[in-house]
Amino acid sequence: MSDSSRRWFLTRSVLGVAGAVVAGRAEAAPPDAGTGAPAPAGSPPAFGTAPSVGPEVNAATFEEASKLMRVTLTPAERAQAAGNWREMMAPLLERRTGPRRVELEPSLAPATRWDPSLPGVKTVPSRNRFVRSKAPGAPLPQKDEDIAFAPVSQLSRWVESRALTSERLTNIYLERLRRFDPKLQCVITLTPELALEQARRADKEIAAGRYRGPLHGIPWGAKDLVDTAGIATTYGAEPFRDRIPTTDATVVDRLHRAGAVLVAKLSLGALALNDIWFGGETKNPWVLEEGSSGSSAGPGSATAAACVGFSLGSETGGSIVAPSMRCGVAGLRPTYGRVPRTGAMTLSWTLDKLGPMARGVEDTLLVLSALSGPDAGDGASVPSRLDFDATAGVKGLRVGYLPAWMEQSPATDVDRAALETLKTLGLTPVEVKLPDWPYSSLNVILFAEAAAAFEELTLEHGVDALAMQVPDAWPNLFRQSRFLSAVDFVQADRLRHKVAREMARIMGEVDLLLVPSLREEMLTVSNFTGHPSLTLRTGFVEVERARSDWAPNPLRPLPTFSPKRRVPHGVTLIGRLFDEGTLGRVGIALERASGVAGERPPGF
Repeated sequence: MSDSSRRWFLTRSVLGVAGAVVAGRAEAAPPDAGTGAPAPAGSPPAFGTAPSVGPEVNAATFEEASKLMRVTLTPAERAQAAGNWREMMAPLLERRTGPRRVELEPSLAPATRWDPSLPGVKTVPSRNRFVRSKAPGAPLPQKDEDIAFAPVSQLSRWVESRALTSERLTNIYLERLRRFDPKLQCVITLTPELALEQARRADKEIAAGRYRGPLHGIPWGAKDLVDTAGIATTYGAEPFRDRIPTTDATVVDRLHRAGAVLVAKLSLGALALNDIWFGGETKNPWVLEEGSSGSSAGPGSATAAACVGFSLGSETGGSIVAPSMRCGVAGLRPTYGRVPRTGAMTLSWTLDKLGPMARGVEDTLLVLSALSGPDAGDGASVPSRLDFDATAGVKGLRVGYLPAWMEQSPATDVDRAALETLKTLGLTPVEVKLPDWPYSSLNVILFAEAAAAFEELTLEHGVDALAMQVPDAWPNLFRQSRFLSAVDFVQADRLRHKVAREMARIMGEVDLLLVPSLREEMLTVSNFTGHPSLTLRTGFVEVERARSDWAPNPLRPLPTFSPKRRVPHGVTLIGRLFDEGTLGRVGIALERASGVAGERPPGF
């Protein structure tokens, strides 16, 4: 937009506001600065020449505001800024404050979008290929419990061969959901009628030779932020608990088309933060005294307790990684843009991703294959290839790691053992370095986008109804974000580009990275750059107190354990953009070599 057109826009928008203040004022020409008279013919509109609107401000207002922005102004500069604020800047708020207020519907995305692929950097893979592991040929167990804990890679073989009907499997999971949800608080809406209808249809189709693939007849649960037609989709938040969509999210539709059976909408921390929703705190099946972590709390909990065959989660800044690690399941966060988000709750347009959580690494790839592909409703979704061969070897692949990170908290002996295991599998370890930059400053983008996504809920005090009102919960963060600087937002976006270049450099040196799952820098970096990650259980650690996603609160001390509790611990692999196939085959090899994926939480 040219300077002239910007001035025209500002002038006209201000005059629209002024109509409510100065009745009958003509809109024909901007006033001449200093005299108030109409400007001579041929004068272009100028900044700061419109009528005053909004509340009075003065130099003291700017003195206080500068403390938030960390901007130093002299007394004269503050006086100048205050002197024409109501003519210069206040009109920019008309979109929100009126009188010509424009409603921005939830489905409307920003015009700009994040593209994780950098110009000149080759994106892998070069082909589409999907090869499953060989059929294990294991006999169907007699106990329902043993069937329930089987991974999708095995369940699908039993269903395909008709050794196990989808209806029986669905009833197994529905019974477990009813029995264990009072302990876990992982279910928001159970869907037995739909599930049994889909299961019976699957059995008929398979019997008639119309097998759709490895998800056909497999029961699953959806994080309750993807729309389901005619079924409540609540975002785990009080203001939306009666929300019933009329259409399915694209990912839900794709899983329906794959023949999967939806048994439940699973819990998430309210508006996709942590693990507390309007029904309570979702629990970790391994330690019921603590939450399951979030925000994909229900998917992590229900999958670990074998209440579903697999689940669908989402991640913006760690919401698949954290519950997967704590609950001991495999969680795959796809490359940003691979899986469309049409019909899913928006927290951050440039960060949100949808991905599978399961009891086996191969399961996550089976689900990803059904989810991949662009959709017109999500402008950030792109065509992509998936090259995965579960039978291929991993010898010779280069695994990068940061030596200092492997010796510092939150790394454990499990993380260090996983690196040694990869060496024994024939991978070549490569030391890599990441610049010591203030990566948390990128969260300006997250906070601003999240506050924009829930602007109306914040300004109309709908967030006041959320259960968590602590300083690190969304209500406070949404309010604080109203005071973020737009200039700092742009600078953070530029830093994001710089960080993406660094990740491109690192990923040019290796095939994948191994990192401690909850290392804050990599959680932030890889989510903002859009690189895929795979979290998987590779061992166990002992904890002496319950863990929490929330900042320490003296009013809510966490339970302590004596003796210590043995809990699963997982590592995270970071892959090259759109190279989930390599993550999958390395993850399968590491999962098998670690030998702990089959252990179950006591009592389930």
